[in-house]
Amino acid sequence: MPAADAPPPAPQGAGPGMRFGLFVTLIAALMAVTPLGIDSMLPALPHIGRSLGIANENHQQWVIAVYVFGFGAAQIVYGPLSDRFGRKAILVPSLSLFAALSILAGFASSFPLLLAARLFQGIAGASSRVLTISIVRDCFSGRQMARVMSTSFMVFLMVPVLAPSIGQGIMLVGSWRLIFFFLAAFALAVAAVLSFAIGETLHPEYRRPLSPRAIGQAVWRTLTDRSALGYTLAITLIFGALMGFINSIQQIFQDIFHAPSKFPLVFAGIGLSMAAAAFTNARIVERLGTRKVSHTALLCMIAVAGLHSLFATSGHETILSFALFQFATMFCFGLIGSNFGSMAMENVGEIAGTASSVQGFVSTCCGVLLGLVIGQAFNGTVLPLTLGFFVFGAAALVVVFVTERGKLFQAHHAMPRPEAGAGH
Repeated sequence: MPAADAPPPAPQGAGPGMRFGLFVTLIAALMAVTPLGIDSMLPALPHIGRSLGIANENHQQWVIAVYVFGFGAAQIVYGPLSDRFGRKAILVPSLSLFAALSILAGFASSFPLLLAARLFQGIAGASSRVLTISIVRDCFSGRQMARVMSTSFMVFLMVPVLAPSIGQGIMLVGSWRLIFFFLAAFALAVAAVLSFAIGETLHPEYRRPLSPRAIGQAVWRTLTDRSALGYTLAITLIFGALMGFINSIQQIFQDIFHAPSKFPLVFAGIGLSMAAAAFTNARIVERLGTRKVSHTALLCMIAVAGLHSLFATSGHETILSFALFQFATMFCFGLIGSNFGSMAMENVGEIAGTASSVQGFVSTCCGVLLGLVIGQAFNGTVLPLTLGFFVFGAAALVVVFVTERGKLFQAHHAMPRPEAGAGH
């Protein structure tokens, strides 16, 4: 029997019982549920505002914010639940609930009802984010797992690029409500494939009881480890800037540039810059190290955001200048996020499931609130957005500086692990 405190690795080559290409497609589809639920809505926000009588344009941002808040808040429960009851037993019902809530949102007759549906839609959709990695880990280990995740992630990166165009394309043939029906159909299709094409990936002997004491100790360990807490806070600040961008971007193209039709194209280009950063990071991080890459990228992001703020005050901002500055900003963001996430997990590997849930909960929920600060400050200029990246980036740099005890760029020497069984 495996030890109760850590399931053993999946046997090398123990696959999911389905063709590799289909498995990768399923994993990518599961990963796509959340970004589709966010980014496909962006072109629809002004239409939703007019349809439901939203007087203040800034209030449209709540359609995005409440979804992401629900998504972040629910992450902390799905890991322990799936460790007890299995992956499919949690995923299939939650995807079905996501579809039902999407239909409810599509029929919403008032803004409060729409926001309520979006909140619970985010809660249901969070399962796909949390449990995807667990399913891959159940089936593969080592280089095989890396191959599945890297292939799936490359597909996943295309979703934010295409989602606004999907949303805009749907509205060419009908109402914004059809976007929610599309999300429902997508979730049901993924749930159906998951139900019939793959068995339960968590072996019965690896299931864990729900132990409040063990979960509480793991949460406390995550929140008191210097590196885990520091980089979680840094990720939160950076994610807050990203949420400010997502909240503001549609209004920027609608109210400043008066070119909403160009929004999907520029958004796609910004998404591709993040994909290029992920591609670059994969090829340089082993040679240069996570700290050198991410700390340098953070400094560059602050500098780019500062320059963009100065340029915006000159009154010469155009779609081209905005796009170029944001391409550079998001390229830096792409070099920061995954590396900060990796460093946040360095000292908590033996409680990785709970630690990941806690970090996702903190960074997402708090990041949403920070993003709302930026979004609600929209005043007909790009300055709230550019200053948001600058201020939150600078704050993240201070957090990193304190976390690393004043030594940036240097390789980290892992702290000794606690004695086996400690905290259980």
